[in-house]
Amino acid sequence: MARKREDYLSWDEYFMGVAVLSSMRSKDPNTQVGVCIVDSSNRILSIGYNGAPNGFNDDIFPWDREGHMLETKYAYVVHAERNAILNYRGSRKDMEGAKLYVGLFPCNECAKEIVQSGIKEVIYLSDKYHDTDETRVSRKLFDECGVSYRQLNEESRRNIEINMKSI
Repeated sequence: MARKREDYLSWDEYFMGVAVLSSMRSKDPNTQVGVCIVDSSNRILSIGYNGAPNGFNDDIFPWDREGHMLETKYAYVVHAERNAILNYRGSRKDMEGAKLYVGLFPCNECAKEIVQSGIKEVIYLSDKYHDTDETRVSRKLFDECGVSYRQLNEESRRNIEINMKSI
């Protein structure tokens, strides 16, 4: 009798894979971030990535990281977390108790939106800005508001190759 495959993806690997795949839509030349929001039944509610607002021509979008505020991406870019929350078209009640998978630990602005949306867990890959004021505020907001957060452990970070010609 045949047995099931043993090397299938865990839920964490699967949803983080969706987040990473979503990040590949970002046109930001420096930082590509993707998000996948999942309900308590492991159904994908929404995805998003960082980029220009709808209708803003990303060919003229200021992708610079340094310079006058109006000439950098920071005044305009929509973070992946915000995009995923805004992209959701269902009932806001569905977000209550949801999990958010993201490549980069959220900034304080996104943390506020995560809390307000009812998401209760954040799973992330990188925390490269751990010591910045923005992520310190995020952790404080999450701790005070009952949002748990954890970094996806090394064992769940296998290299996944997608071959779209294989099927």
